[in-house]
Amino acid sequence: MTEHTLLALSPTDGRYAGRLDALRPIFSEYGLIKTRIHVEIEWLIALASEPGIAELNAFNDEQTAFLRAIAADFGIVHAERVKTIERTTNHDVKAVEYFIKERLESRTDLAEAKEFVHFACTSEDINNLSYSLMLKQGRDAVLLPAMDRLQDALLALSHGLASQPMLSRTHGQTASPTTLGKEFANVLARLNRQLAQLRAIGMPGKINGAVGNYNAHLLAYPEVDWPHFAERFVTALGLEFNPYTTQIEPHDAIAELSDAMRRINVIGIDLCRDIWGYISLGYFKQQLKAGEVGSSTMPHKVNPIDFENAEGNFGIGNSLLGHFAEKLPISRWQRDLTDSTVLRALGTGFGHTLIALDSLQKGLGKLEANPQRMQEDLDNAWEVLAEPVQTVMRRYGLPNPYEQLKALTRGQGISAASMGAFIDSLELPEPAKHELLALTPGTYTGAAESLARAVAKA
Repeated sequence: MTEHTLLALSPTDGRYAGRLDALRPIFSEYGLIKTRIHVEIEWLIALASEPGIAELNAFNDEQTAFLRAIAADFGIVHAERVKTIERTTNHDVKAVEYFIKERLESRTDLAEAKEFVHFACTSEDINNLSYSLMLKQGRDAVLLPAMDRLQDALLALSHGLASQPMLSRTHGQTASPTTLGKEFANVLARLNRQLAQLRAIGMPGKINGAVGNYNAHLLAYPEVDWPHFAERFVTALGLEFNPYTTQIEPHDAIAELSDAMRRINVIGIDLCRDIWGYISLGYFKQQLKAGEVGSSTMPHKVNPIDFENAEGNFGIGNSLLGHFAEKLPISRWQRDLTDSTVLRALGTGFGHTLIALDSLQKGLGKLEANPQRMQEDLDNAWEVLAEPVQTVMRRYGLPNPYEQLKALTRGQGISAASMGAFIDSLELPEPAKHELLALTPGTYTGAAESLARAVAKA
């Protein structure tokens, strides 16, 4: 760990910095500046291709390549130059505009293009498109692959442990058995649903000027169909066009994205807590890492640290994502700047979510089921067979089945012998009685195994 990371205020840039390398080029200030450059360059190229803008000739292939290289080859040294300009302008988007104009000064054949950089744009035209592109890239290139890996892990556990019987607990009390694989299948099914919604969220964009009406555009070039021009431009960037905005794109889609991520994170928290409990019960062992210490005073312990880390980071991520969802769709009148500082924290929300996913993945990879311990609990829970016994009694019309089983089992220790004696005393058809007598807590798992084996990624 370098001095820089040791001095970081945020663990995303300190302790966990190495786990977020994939996000840093996207959501850092460098990433924001580079994306702004990309949007500005593409807007300039689009303007030049419009025949109605006679004062700006269409660029040839070489000129277009030169312009796009300004964005494609944009590095840290270039970002530092933008920041130097910003110290004079005290305006970050204007600094981007001036940087591009500087690059054009070396080309006499592009002199006429200089004043068309940022033409008719408000800063929000550039910013909303940039953030939408960043969010789309962060989701598609980083977050979804991490969630895909989680799906793979859950699928393997669902299928691999499909037949492993386990005592359930409802309200913390012993309940009808299931299989360990079926419990993982439940999580995978939930995750599938939420991921489908996350993937489906389209990122919108606008480029319609100071209050959303193309005022300056139409004054300068009234013959140009600016709404359709803007739509073509935004969709060419790979975004969805929003034709109705004020100065700002209202950020409703960012709220949708944040809420979808929050729901996924909540599923992650639920899973972490359940596994934590199962480790505590001894249902899972954790593979040991050489040299690792579990407790500073109790050397026997192997703590579920990955799941605890994941739960904590999911929670921090959700606190930020919740604020994004609640705050960003709100703007005073046609524009205020309260969204600006909030948008800059988008990467932090993604970062804590990614740390959590990484820790959860690591923890799942260390799990080793302990069938012996699970069987012990099942062997000591014969009372769970009260459910099938009273259900069969109902089928054959025996009196007061629920009440009889309640008297036998509720709050009392039940053994295989006492349950067998009760079943033997019942006036049931012999095949039904034989089936109940053959039943054990470990075999009373219904369709759990087949359901676990049937689950799939979606």
